[in-house]
Amino acid sequence: MAALAEGQPPRAVIIACCDSRADPAIIFDAEPGSIFVVRNVANLAPPFDPNGARDGVSAAIEYGVTQLDVPEIVVMDHEKCGGISAVLTGRFHDAQAGEGGFIDRWMSQIDESAHAIAQKHGTSPEAHRLLEEAAIRQSMANLRTFRSWRNANKSDRWSCSAATFRSEKGNCGYLKRLEISVPSGRFADARR
Repeated sequence: MAALAEGQPPRAVIIACCDSRADPAIIFDAEPGSIFVVRNVANLAPPFDPNGARDGVSAAIEYGVTQLDVPEIVVMDHEKCGGISAVLTGRFHDAQAGEGGFIDRWMSQIDESAHAIAQKHGTSPEAHRLLEEAAIRQSMANLRTFRSWRNANKSDRWSCSAATFRSEKGNCGYLKRLEISVPSGRFADARR
């Protein structure tokens, strides 16, 4: 811990849900200082917004990429996410701030996907899984809108990937790592 007094050398920015069941430090068995964790509802990365409408998450991403010089950004989702459920069911649509309105505004980033998935699959477990994947795809697309991220991708200095955490029957389940092809935006299973 004494070495951390001088600074932090994280190897990745982990964008994760604030759900207490999906703690990246525990899941990745990470030592203090080894990962820079950004947590929010449904592990969403917002698009670059120079007006700062979503300052907290954007500031953390910017700090990790430009100040800590991390080599990787990982977007980590998890099953049974309350934010995913809220947008899929429309639970907080038209709610006032403080009564679900903040959640609704934050989750509006994936409204279009939620609507399309709900029309085809309702609010089934399969619909939740599909929207979890759609949310990761949206977050990864949004990450590519950050100027510092675009510059980093051109030099192949950083990578961006997604991880899916599943816990079954109350136990830590498996962690599936996916990587995204920057030119195509398509997922590829990176298990080896």
